[in-house]
Amino acid sequence: MNRRTVLMAAGATVGVAAGLTAVPAIGAPAPVTTASGVRTVSVPRTRAKSVTGAAARVVQADFPVEHVAVSWTGPRRGGSIRLIGQDGSRGAWTALKPVCGAGADGDGGDPAKSVSVLVPAGGAAGYELRLPDGATDVRSTALDTVNGPSKKVAATATARAGRIADVEYITRAEWGADESLRFKADGTENSPPAYYPAQVMTVHHTAGVNGDPDPAATIRSYYYLHAVTNDWGDIGYHFLIDEAGLIYEGRYSGTDGIPAHDASGKMVTAFHTSGNNSGNLGIALLCNSNEQPPTAAARQSLVRLLGALSSYHGFDPEAAVTFVNPVNGASKNVQTVNGHRDWLATECPGTTLYDDIPALRKDVAAALSKPQA
Repeated sequence: MNRRTVLMAAGATVGVAAGLTAVPAIGAPAPVTTASGVRTVSVPRTRAKSVTGAAARVVQADFPVEHVAVSWTGPRRGGSIRLIGQDGSRGAWTALKPVCGAGADGDGGDPAKSVSVLVPAGGAAGYELRLPDGATDVRSTALDTVNGPSKKVAATATARAGRIADVEYITRAEWGADESLRFKADGTENSPPAYYPAQVMTVHHTAGVNGDPDPAATIRSYYYLHAVTNDWGDIGYHFLIDEAGLIYEGRYSGTDGIPAHDASGKMVTAFHTSGNNSGNLGIALLCNSNEQPPTAAARQSLVRLLGALSSYHGFDPEAAVTFVNPVNGASKNVQTVNGHRDWLATECPGTTLYDDIPALRKDVAAALSKPQA
């Protein structure tokens, strides 16, 4: 199947999860089947230049800078950036817009003060930063997830025993995840997978740009921001959905089972809701839904994916539940399908998407109740 793996149905197929429209994934190169029958895909290597402290405020790279990742501890507002062109020209100063506050459970940090930003840079030579007064632990990274030398990787993971529903998705290998980023310099895994029964599903937006011309490249940059710059060890979400409605596999969950789960059906812990991650499945739309509603295609895929996961886990998408984090005992009364701001003081998942969540729950429930063809 071209560029996607299918999560096959266990028992009844969810009505809305009958397969996504075959839309080419911009930035995710098509796989090639070799004579041995192995499907491979060529993806660009991520090039990065990371700088900390005062030196992180003015950076130039020896490659085209496609994104700038910035993190600091302190006030969320008041930072700005200007890009340095390949001809040495300086652009206008623009405000830094922090992405959703999140992090690993038990890391001791305050997500309201742990700030990270991802800025499209369009091939700039470098950048200058102004950060808010009181900003500490400053780190910035020039990223190129587009133009680097390509490498060939296996296009699909090894056998996945689990089944959800006929929802197509783009694997980590196919969007170009560099699995070495999950490991520390000494070879140990930064955040080894831990698995717990799923209890709830949280909806996010990435708070990035709308009309992204290369979603796969942007996901590779978010992956670096989360795994390395933020030191989480992996991308923070279980799944991501672009504006064309394509679904991408997020957090690494091993080589068996279905995406985001192990072979027994337990869910891998990610990093999308600090203190409330274990047992909480995170889906992020690649957009800024404060500025405009998600596209119809993205919303349709979100309904399909939520429906498939609800069917797999036996969730009632309209139910109110008490979430209990199995690791730290944190508990909260929430809806099975909820938004990021239900957990933390954040604008995520954006005003338009958050306001749509009650209708989203109804659409998922209606899809689950449809008779099968």
